[in-house]
Amino acid sequence: QVTLVESGGGLVEPGGSLRLSCAVSGNTFEYYVVRWHRQAPGKEREFVAFTGTGGQTDYADFAKGRFTISRGNRNLWNLQMRDLKRDDTAVYYCNLESRSLGTYGEDFWGRGTQVTVSS
Repeated sequence: QVTLVESGGGLVEPGGSLRLSCAVSGNTFEYYVVRWHRQAPGKEREFVAFTGTGGQTDYADFAKGRFTISRGNRNLWNLQMRDLKRDDTAVYYCNLESRSLGTYGEDFWGRGTQVTVSS
């Protein structure tokens, strides 16, 4: 069973920075993707950033130039966020989805970490 635990959220002033982390355990997929999503109050969950086992990355338009997704070590993925805005306030979720033959599409989610941008 794959489990994901997010950390690093908190209260930050507009213009500030935070680094979120996603610790993954139990992952045995050879190929997979890791995504960050977020859900603001009263809104639907939305995609933030993506990285694959090949090292490719992609970002939502609002995240380009401000957010960076990276792998910290074998089982840790980070989302570095800078120049945060009030609209970035949300619960941030980490997601891992298999891209391996036989398990393609199996996905797992963490419980999220709250990011609040406020002065």
